Amino acid sequence: MLFDCFESIIIQTGVTFDMEKGIRNVVTCSDDVFDARTISDNGMTDVVGAHYRGEEKMAQDGINGLGYGMSCILSGHDDLILLLGHCKESQPESRRMCTNLAFDPFYCRPVGLDFVNASALQARAYMQKSGVTDEHLAKIVKRSRENGAKNRFARDNDMVTLDDVMNSPMLSDPVRELHQYPVTDWSVGMLLCCEERAHEFTDKPVWLTGFGSTMDSYFLGDRDLKSNFALKKAAARAYQMAGVKNPVDEFDVVELNDACAYQLPMWAEGLGLAEEGKGGQWLDSNGMEKQNVNLSGGMLNGNPIMLGGLARAVECVLQLRGEAEERQVDGAARAVAHGTTGAAGQHHAVIILEK
Repeated sequence: MLFDCFESIIIQTGVTFDMEKGIRNVVTCSDDVFDARTISDNGMTDVVGAHYRGEEKMAQDGINGLGYGMSCILSGHDDLILLLGHCKESQPESRRMCTNLAFDPFYCRPVGLDFVNASALQARAYMQKSGVTDEHLAKIVKRSRENGAKNRFARDNDMVTLDDVMNSPMLSDPVRELHQYPVTDWSVGMLLCCEERAHEFTDKPVWLTGFGSTMDSYFLGDRDLKSNFALKKAAARAYQMAGVKNPVDEFDVVELNDACAYQLPMWAEGLGLAEEGKGGQWLDSNGMEKQNVNLSGGMLNGNPIMLGGLARAVECVLQLRGEAEERQVDGAARAVAHGTTGAAGQHHAVIILEK
């Protein structure tokens, strides 16, 4: 999967691995558990051209790889960064078994905590706070599938009705089977470079103008699950760097990493797109359409763990380059992409992109 992305980047840009003017540093994103091997990036170095070069592994959401590459370039350490990520969720027997390993082995793993039931605890608390209902969530899922069908880089899924979603089996109350993103295999690649050399590789560069990343507490009991502590902090840092004053009306495209349906309005609140505790009202007022949220289909349509944020950034790039086909936003000039990983949104990262 990675090699297909790698070859496509070489063909599109003409970039080389010349030690003077080419790629000298590669950032990869992978997961040891889903790859079923320790040090998963060890099997990728030759495939991504990192033999005898620098290679750094990003083990949180891959959107942090964009922040990492951005830092490498702004520091003057590198002119070019090749960023590649992959995940095959179809390989393990159970995705929930894999995410159980993210919890501490003494108190949380033995009671069966995983990302689904951690999300369920958060969903219940958030829905009570914000007025988000089961019907709201069904509408989010239906819209996600419809938007994903317009995206040739998205996972192919069957269309669903509101009744299909609301009658789907309960995974962990109130999270239903269709509220959760489907098991997905996917890979992605991007080339980052300094401003001075952008013209060498493209006539339509997209600029990274702001980035923020914040981690919340590890133990669920140490956190206010219905809050957006880490996301608000990450967004504030990205907004300050990019000069964003009012997120409600300064973005032409918004891509949120919604691994579970309730997260779309919750993360919208965290980014300042919706008022605190009013996610339900935001949905009722057609906030998703007014602010062009997740026109790609979002992670809910299908991206694997760790690559949801990178997929959101890819959609922003396509929109800003005018290459989003039938879902294209006219005149899109500024976009925000969001990534999250860890139980119930433990970690969040936000990146601002502009043309």
